[in-house]
Amino acid sequence: MSMNMKAGLFQQQTLKMAMTQELMQSITLLQYSTQELTSFLENKVEENPLISLEQPVSALFQPTYDRKKGKQHIKNTYDSNYWIEQLSEDTFSLEQHVMSQLNHQKLTGEHQKAILFLIRNLDENGYLRIHLDDICEPGMSSAVLEESLRMLQELEPHGLGARNLQECLLLQAKAEGVNPLAESILENYFLEFVEKRWKDLSKKICVSLKEIQQVLDYVQTLNPRPGSLFFQEKPSYIVPDVVVEAIDGILLVGNSDGNSPNLHVDKGYLNQMKSYKDQGVQRFIQDKWQEFQWISKGIQQRKETILKVMQTIVEKQPACFLHGLNYLKPMTMKEIADEIGIHESTVSRAVKGKYVQTPFGTLEMRIFFTTSLQSVGHVEDMSGMQAKKYLQAAIQNENKQKPLSDQDLVTWLKEEKGIILARRTVAKYREQLGIPSSSKRKRYD
Repeated sequence: MSMNMKAGLFQQQTLKMAMTQELMQSITLLQYSTQELTSFLENKVEENPLISLEQPVSALFQPTYDRKKGKQHIKNTYDSNYWIEQLSEDTFSLEQHVMSQLNHQKLTGEHQKAILFLIRNLDENGYLRIHLDDICEPGMSSAVLEESLRMLQELEPHGLGARNLQECLLLQAKAEGVNPLAESILENYFLEFVEKRWKDLSKKICVSLKEIQQVLDYVQTLNPRPGSLFFQEKPSYIVPDVVVEAIDGILLVGNSDGNSPNLHVDKGYLNQMKSYKDQGVQRFIQDKWQEFQWISKGIQQRKETILKVMQTIVEKQPACFLHGLNYLKPMTMKEIADEIGIHESTVSRAVKGKYVQTPFGTLEMRIFFTTSLQSVGHVEDMSGMQAKKYLQAAIQNENKQKPLSDQDLVTWLKEEKGIILARRTVAKYREQLGIPSSSKRKRYD
């Protein structure tokens, strides 16, 4: 078989979508969270001398409705109480608290130094995570470290300086001295106790299951994190990207403009550079000016897209925003994308890391997209969130001496609520709610 190969120029027409730099910039800006956007803009200020930023003034945001123009917008309202809420009180440090309890006159310099060293090596829960044998500090013998640790563990809050949970709880139980059985179990049978191998434990120490149950009730009053009060971080505050408010039964949606810096062009620098006739300078200014315009347009598109997505969510979920999350119905990102006429990936970027202030709290926008669950008779879909609420209510009202197994919960959901779930799904939801298995929920009194 011969092939006739000819060299030449041929023209072929193909359909191809080109990803322009402007489009890439717009996509990137849309998926940024507010913090990421602020960091991006701050970096751009360093790279582009034409760009200047005006930091927003933090304020409370309340949507107002312009009846003449028929548009939703946001009015920034300053409230002095808002700033008071953001100020965290200076807390008494753990080091100060512990050292104030010591009788320094009766302590040697070695012990004071060792106790201070141990305090500074406690984690945020008050636990000592380093082994004394591994400490190689000059002037600190192993004997001094052991004595200093015992002194530390006698101070309040009791449980400080523990090497693990067992020691932490035992230190507290011994300090209170009101439950000898609890002290014995915590010291000698901790593993059997926490794993709820109570029948074996009951035979081993000759006490009833009811008495072991009472020990558990007592242990639950102890603090497994005694140092946490001294390691509180300053609370972080989320400023929403959009706001939804219900006024006289009408839902209003608006942008929140006070959560990111405002972008401006440095006109003084621009006019100064325009006076130079050098072509290199002019090309530099032209490139930076174009970049400024791209970023400005991308930020505006980002704001409009987030607002449009939130408006469409509200239109599809009015009962949820008027009456609470219990009324949230299953909804996919594709539904919102089809409604607006954009790609599903655009909706995903628009809600990622974005927050909305609602009448019932500030939430991440992703929370409104839920998974549908099959219901008996297909009368109405139920969201995973609603199923979790039913599970939680059922477990709260169960007979604690005969708690519901995961299979019992499957049956209960089907018969009482008309929701069909697999047992493994029920187990997953239960674990997400932080609820232990039925064997660990069982009480013996």
